Amino acid sequence: MAAIDRTLVRSLSLFEKMGDADLDKLLAFANSRRVPQGESVFEQGDAATHFYLLLHGRLKVMQVTPDGQQIIVRVVHPGDLFGFAKALRRSDYPGTAIAAAESIVLAWATELWPVFVEQNPGLAVSAMQTIGERLEEAHTRLREMSTEEVERRVAHTVLRLAKRAGKPEGGGIRIDFQISRQDIAEMTGTTLHTVSRILSAWESRGLVEGGRQRLVVLDGQKLAQLAEGRDK
Repeated sequence: MAAIDRTLVRSLSLFEKMGDADLDKLLAFANSRRVPQGESVFEQGDAATHFYLLLHGRLKVMQVTPDGQQIIVRVVHPGDLFGFAKALRRSDYPGTAIAAAESIVLAWATELWPVFVEQNPGLAVSAMQTIGERLEEAHTRLREMSTEEVERRVAHTVLRLAKRAGKPEGGGIRIDFQISRQDIAEMTGTTLHTVSRILSAWESRGLVEGGRQRLVVLDGQKLAQLAEGRDK
């Protein structure tokens, strides 16, 4: 197997403070994998045999609840660690990671996690930060679903996506992977019908521009006012 060029990952925050020798050693144990859009990296309930880093693309991590409801629990962005069930004291993956766009991931065997954490404190710190960010986002979403009306929840979700995955396009910010109204419904704990109604109303007001699995934010300031309940 050809060695992975360190220049492919050097710009990622996870590795920016790591010396070349240490980085080369880390990458020597990695496998690279291309994941076509729509395919999964792993499935919910599978044995957690590897942990991963997303180099390119976007992933949606989905869970099926005990009552059969499908929800999107997070979006994985380039530079994010994911699938490190070992750090969560799990032997299986708690969700399914599906490529929202063609993606490239690096994979390491799960049994290497304790060794890497011991030899690369930055990896442990990054993992803890990732866990903390996930918990904070989960608490935020839970609070939104418990206390906010649906339009505010949808506005918060669209703004978060635009911040992490937005690319300038014309006079707006385009979310740079295919995202459907059903996806947004699963992120906000509501129905496709409700999300469609909200986005159609926003389009008529010039706040967003939609299309087939496409979303462009045209007026982020007005969406922020909606998210905070100040658009009255």
